[in-house]
Amino acid sequence: MKSKGIVYLVGAGPGDAGLLTLRGAELLRRADVIVYDALANPELLRLAPPAAELVARGKNMARPQPEITAILVAHARAGKTVVRLKGGDPFVFGRGGEEAEALAAENIPFEIIPGVSAITAVPNYAGIPLTHRAHCSSFTVFTGHSDSADDATALRYEQIAKIPGTKVVLMGTENLADWTKSLIAHGMSKETPVAVIQWGTTGRQRSVAGTLSTIAKLAATEKITPPALTIIGDVVTLRKKLNWFEQKPMFGQRIVVTRRKEQAGSFAARLAELGADVLEVPTIKITEPLERMAIVDALLELNSYDWLIFTSANGVTAFFDLFFKRFQDLRDLGGARIAAVGPATAAKLRELHLQVDLMPEEYVGSKITAAFKKYQDIDNVKMCLFRAEVANRDLPDALQEEGAIVDDIAIYKTVAETDDRTGAAARLLAEGADWVTFTSSSTVEHFHARFDLPKLLKQFPQLKIASIGPETSKTIVSLGLKPTVEAKTHTTDGLIAMLLKTAKA
Repeated sequence: MKSKGIVYLVGAGPGDAGLLTLRGAELLRRADVIVYDALANPELLRLAPPAAELVARGKNMARPQPEITAILVAHARAGKTVVRLKGGDPFVFGRGGEEAEALAAENIPFEIIPGVSAITAVPNYAGIPLTHRAHCSSFTVFTGHSDSADDATALRYEQIAKIPGTKVVLMGTENLADWTKSLIAHGMSKETPVAVIQWGTTGRQRSVAGTLSTIAKLAATEKITPPALTIIGDVVTLRKKLNWFEQKPMFGQRIVVTRRKEQAGSFAARLAELGADVLEVPTIKITEPLERMAIVDALLELNSYDWLIFTSANGVTAFFDLFFKRFQDLRDLGGARIAAVGPATAAKLRELHLQVDLMPEEYVGSKITAAFKKYQDIDNVKMCLFRAEVANRDLPDALQEEGAIVDDIAIYKTVAETDDRTGAAARLLAEGADWVTFTSSSTVEHFHARFDLPKLLKQFPQLKIASIGPETSKTIVSLGLKPTVEAKTHTTDGLIAMLLKTAKA
């Protein structure tokens, strides 16, 4: 008997992906189908299983409400776990109540997972407390986009104007001039402080502050468009002291992260923590190399090597994935010393409780070779180098020139990643960015193949290039370009340090 499906109405929060609830994240990770709104942060879709079906709904991907309900019902009846991902909270101006009613009418099991509402989150990120002992002890919420033809839900500005405390207006940007005039006409002071916040809680956040009589013109001048939230009241004046989010060092900078999605997370998260608007556009993914026999031979001869050399965290992961398919015991690795190029590679090895005997931090063939020579005489020393299928010959050639016996083993292959599940690539092409970051030569090559890097730079003159190190910079230069900055320490932390230095300059 086919199991019965279920629909989860999940609040995605106000925009910052970090404000998703733990329960929401858990359900996204095991969803069969995700029906998501335009205002739900698309980065949350990265939590979905690769096989999950994604159904878009919202602005520029319009589907009438009956069609959405039919989709939810059909998938649930097919025995699937369905997540209906809604911006903010499902039951706050999100039509979640209507969808839950429809599911109940069809006898479809459902659960409601609350989300952090923009009502409270956006003012927090704009430095505006909704209540404050010195200013007010209540707040009122209404929508500036109501159906005035419906007497039951029509707004009564004559009453709203008289309510004390802060007022929060959702979906009111398009009618801003109309309803602000109505509030003034019904007795509110035209000097009442007002702020409008666009794309609140995200790196795209923009704010404009004025008064009830000036805010419509100011918002139009600054081209503030939906999604936006308006806050009315004396608490808006506290923004000058409490505006913490927009003071972050990378705020206002749109940064493209090109690392493969399995590695991009921590790098992107650190940039977002600094206030950046991050576009994750992975350009590569890791697959098995075409030539497998060389790997088999190397695994069988592990005990014959004096050194095992890993040049990237990807190489470590790929090697041990294959190693544990052949061996059950880590001691079968043999007695070879281990070298790791860079701290990220070393950290990956230490996760396996392996001692790293040598760590040249710079990925330059001559300097890695010099580090080995400083450690010992490498004449006739047998080394196995595990790295990508396509890699330059500088390192093995430099080691061999000093007398080392080097087996250069392709342990993994980088191929193009063209998936755009979150829409970040489309947004890059439509809106541009301030920085594009490259953490390897392969990210440069595949990004260029997908987007034509010189053409993109011409289309968006403000776009700058950040390189993690000299090998990556070589590939950038081969395209007739020059990196704006190159990390002094060839790690993502070093790359972030250079971006921060440039932002402060």
